[in-house]
Amino acid sequence: MAPPLLSLADLAFTWPGQPVPCLDIPAFAVGADEQVFLHGESGSGKSTLLNLLAGVLVPQRGRLEALGQPLPGLSAAARDRFRVDHVGLIFQQFNLIPYLSVLDNVLLPCRFSSRRRQRALENAHDLRAAAGQLLAHLDLGEDLWKRPAAQLSVGQQQRVAAARALIGRPEIVIADEPTSALDASRQDAFLDLLRRECTAARAALLFVSHDQRLAEGFARRVAMQDINRSGGAA
Repeated sequence: MAPPLLSLADLAFTWPGQPVPCLDIPAFAVGADEQVFLHGESGSGKSTLLNLLAGVLVPQRGRLEALGQPLPGLSAAARDRFRVDHVGLIFQQFNLIPYLSVLDNVLLPCRFSSRRRQRALENAHDLRAAAGQLLAHLDLGEDLWKRPAAQLSVGQQQRVAAARALIGRPEIVIADEPTSALDASRQDAFLDLLRRECTAARAALLFVSHDQRLAEGFARRVAMQDINRSGGAA
């Protein structure tokens, strides 16, 4: 059996000034090609866990590996490099650059990562074509590609954020409450597109939400209360 893409053991994280850890997790892992729905109430530690898995934060205790790389042992700069090379992030607020075009927003990871750029070009003759393929799969027509992100609807911005996360086929895609601003019908359509694109890219997907109604279609569902011995605080 192939080793997991993400794995942690005996992990603890405490925010400064807090008397107890917000995370105390004996074990958690996500395998290659696996799509996991992680759910928990607000304050259960979901976002803190995602920031640890992406290398934004460093635990005070425990083992944390991504693609076999022990992230806590890396410098901040090395963790940043690992993240841009191997992790696609979809944020709750999307974090698009409002004055950049749709295409330029999608291509940002390729500007910062030669690895993502090379992987994007494996199935396209240039970067614009690689981005265009993703945008087309996400139902964003070419008439929108030069438009500043700020001029798009919420649903369109969400799909641009997904295309940005998927460009260059990162091995790990992490989505943090990305559907919270959408109505039910748009949530379903977005989830279907996201899962399909991750399957095509053979990327592991960790989708995080407090809304368990979105869990349909995920083969594996994990509750924060089942993996976190602490009560959580972020």
